[in-house]
Amino acid sequence: MSKNRIGIGFIGGGFITRFHIQSLISVRNCDVVGVMSRTRASAEESADLARDIGVGDDAKAYDTITDMIADPNIDALWVCSPNFARIETFEEIADAISSGKGELVGVTCEKPLGRNFEEAQKVKELAESVGLLDGYLENQVFSPSITRGKEIVWARGAATTGRPYLARAAEEHSGPHMPWFWEGSLQGGGVLNDMMCHSVEEARFMLTEPGKPRDSITPISISAHTDCLKWQRPEYVKILSDNSGGKTDYSQRPSEDFARSLIEYLDENGNKLIVETTTSWCFVGEGLRLSMELFGPEYSMFVNTLDPDLKVFFSRKVAGAEGEDLVEKQNAESGGMPVVSNEAEVYGYTAENRHMVESFLAGKRPEENFDDGLDVTRLLMAAYMSAEQDKTIQLPNKDIETFIPAVARGAWNPKR
Repeated sequence: MSKNRIGIGFIGGGFITRFHIQSLISVRNCDVVGVMSRTRASAEESADLARDIGVGDDAKAYDTITDMIADPNIDALWVCSPNFARIETFEEIADAISSGKGELVGVTCEKPLGRNFEEAQKVKELAESVGLLDGYLENQVFSPSITRGKEIVWARGAATTGRPYLARAAEEHSGPHMPWFWEGSLQGGGVLNDMMCHSVEEARFMLTEPGKPRDSITPISISAHTDCLKWQRPEYVKILSDNSGGKTDYSQRPSEDFARSLIEYLDENGNKLIVETTTSWCFVGEGLRLSMELFGPEYSMFVNTLDPDLKVFFSRKVAGAEGEDLVEKQNAESGGMPVVSNEAEVYGYTAENRHMVESFLAGKRPEENFDDGLDVTRLLMAAYMSAEQDKTIQLPNKDIETFIPAVARGAWNPKR
């Protein structure tokens, strides 16, 4: 492209959009130009944030996606809207561009790419149909501790004693912010779809040799388990019902709040590699916990975001409203608590968005793209299939391409 700056339009004005906007403080050559959301108020709130922190002096709210595409100052879209709006969002993007209402260089999309394989495939096809560069927003593969850890482990440990063969990844917190996340039909599942997408891709990234494509390791089987351990208890069923105005009923239509998987891979030489993932919405601790472990013949690596370099302590006499000013999904207001001093940096949003902006400016497809988003969705659907059938799923498996998890159909209830 001839321009030396990227004008960004955000689709969705909620929690994740604000994380992305905050990260842009440390990203060059881009400006937030607009935000469009299901509610005008959330779009204006995120546009106000962009102006307030100096990453979008002229940022404003737009009424439609088409209006943003028609603005010549917007070069790329960041899709951060809810999962249930994926297809209609990308259909409007493709229609606006193909009908000549505007032009874009690229589009990025938050996880998951789709609620199932068919939706993810459709999103990818729609972006390709209008010639857009595409970036999959998987922040954890851009986390500084992950990228630096991978660099060291492969340069020193793997180079002298052999490649890593076991990766363990977990993401755990006490539950999502918005009521729609808890609805299997809207979100596409429960915690497995919402959060295991991170762990699966992060582990795959760590086991892939630097400089080689992600498909240089091949998944051959997956086994998984899902359950609802906390949120089907009567007192928590009531909390979810109250928070959703009575729409969410976990006594009858729960989503899983705990999930685990074991994925077997083969490397180019036929050596077995193992990925173990765990994720939950029923973790009660200081806040969001992201962890990664990597093991090879003579080395290991460990990351835990609740082991930061800053901690604070408040006695019982320090009163305060519940908030997330110390760490995402903060669960307490007193005692000893870790502080993640720059969550946008630590969780990978800054490096992720820097890569997307630089790729679009250079006219290159980002390294983390919709192919990866589709691969992740395929693995997640295989995990659901394994949990439902209570058996290991051998890969590849064509049935995954039309599979809709029972939880997404409102037909899953472990207490029946």
